[in-house]
Amino acid sequence: MVLLLVDQAVKIWIKTHFTLDESVDVFGQWFRLRFIENPGAAYGMELGGKYGKLILSLFRIFAVSLIGYYIFGKLLNRNTAKGIVLGFTLIFTGALGNIIDCAFYGLIFSESTFLEVAKIFPEGGGYGTFLHGKVVDMLYFPIINSHYPEWFPFVGGERFIFFSPVFNIADAYISVGVIYLLLFQHKRLK
Repeated sequence: MVLLLVDQAVKIWIKTHFTLDESVDVFGQWFRLRFIENPGAAYGMELGGKYGKLILSLFRIFAVSLIGYYIFGKLLNRNTAKGIVLGFTLIFTGALGNIIDCAFYGLIFSESTFLEVAKIFPEGGGYGTFLHGKVVDMLYFPIINSHYPEWFPFVGGERFIFFSPVFNIADAYISVGVIYLLLFQHKRLK
């Protein structure tokens, strides 16, 4: 519950204090808060407009329900190793955090723009309908920001950014949970 509250508190703060694509350095040039919104799946991929978004949202709810059932119905009842429960709980919490964005942010926030900060509970209602909200992303780690050497085939001289995805805390929970399970709990997952 605490992890979910942290995720939502940061997302709400970013959404109500940053304009779209606003960026603030946290630790020099290599870690920034950069506000973007993801209207679809991972890396901003959209799936066929409104119906694609609805199908994606319903799939997310179904997948999180299965993970929740697995954690609470199976793992906790079998006296499973705490590491396994921890990994799946991180994945569950991260996925649930992003579902909250999709389900409710369109209803409770005004549209974020490049000129105006979104308002929570706007007078005329939100920018979208139930299950059609956008996921708030803000963590940006452009660790290396340079150019390819001129002699490099096909992309010589073009800009190169190492680790350019912008993501959120919920995404980090999912990634850490999966990596933790694969690296440290893989023998117990059999």
